Amino acid sequence: MRTVAAALSLALVMLLIAGCRTSDEPPAKAAEPAGAQDKSARPVAPEPAVGALFLGGTDAHTCTASVVHSTTEDLILTAAHCLADGLPATFVPGFSEKAAPGDVWTVDAVYLDPRWVSSQDPKADYAFARVSRDGGGTVESVAGQALTLGVAPGHSAAVTVVGYPAGVGGPPLGCDTTAGMNSEGYPALRCGGLVDGTSGGPWITGATVIGVIGGWNGGGCQDNVSYSSPFDAATAALLARAEAGGPGDAAPASFDSEC
Repeated sequence: MRTVAAALSLALVMLLIAGCRTSDEPPAKAAEPAGAQDKSARPVAPEPAVGALFLGGTDAHTCTASVVHSTTEDLILTAAHCLADGLPATFVPGFSEKAAPGDVWTVDAVYLDPRWVSSQDPKADYAFARVSRDGGGTVESVAGQALTLGVAPGHSAAVTVVGYPAGVGGPPLGCDTTAGMNSEGYPALRCGGLVDGTSGGPWITGATVIGVIGGWNGGGCQDNVSYSSPFDAATAALLARAEAGGPGDAAPASFDSEC
């Protein structure tokens, strides 16, 4: 049974991440990739490198994150808008319905692009986080799999996107589709059913992550078209800074969307 404090924390979390993908009359947005085909997300088996992100000390997961390959083997990748200064965050790779205490990894430091820290620039809506657990080890070695950081898709790329709908328990959703770049310079893909909570979900091609749900309007105003910030040299530089360790960044305490 949750405490009142936990319930209040959850309310703050949901205000932070909700409302980005469900507007009845969304504002005009950039064109979708030419030739995009309608797809629908469906429940899938958990992926070892993808997991649920819990914010605010509750048992409800609010976003998605993935284990990203690093020299330190202790980094995860998510959307920057999934994190807020002052709210503790934990991560469970391969989450399936519930987690034992030893499966929970604590976010110790968050690394953000300076553009996100200064103005929440949607072109920089990604974050790396260093995690640890009481039992020791590294998240990469325990998960047994990690995704290599790539760059934004060009004209088109076959991707699998995986994300956890916000809530308590429940399986992840997956969708095999095609990603491309829209006219505003954001990677975009079409797949229905990628609802709140899937923010931060990785766009995977092979063993490479080329985007996460986020960016344009927090990932999109409707759940059938999703966006990512473009992964580029700045993203790789941020990963290198996270690998080097040192102090992290304070994530903004709120996220504004036009939705």
